[in-house]
Amino acid sequence: MIVRWESDHDYVLVHIHQDMFGDWIFSRAWGQIGTQFGGLKHMLADDHDQARMWLADEATIQSSRGLRKVLEVEAESAEGQAAVRQLSLLDVL
Repeated sequence: MIVRWESDHDYVLVHIHQDMFGDWIFSRAWGQIGTQFGGLKHMLADDHDQARMWLADEATIQSSRGLRKVLEVEAESAEGQAAVRQLSLLDVL
């Protein structure tokens, strides 16, 4: 699952996925739109439920900061794959 929030200047993107060992990974990217300022963090969840709980917490935080949800898709969809490609570009910065 991929969820993205945006304001006029900032974004946060969350990607919940399983790695090749079956572990659930919660990846969070953030930054300023149109710049290279930002970061990327990966966290290992105990299970899918914990990753979903972190996502719910993230939604509450971003809403309180005035960001609006602009994307919620499954990673396997065409839109989700495009979002993952953007996320993977952050690893090389």
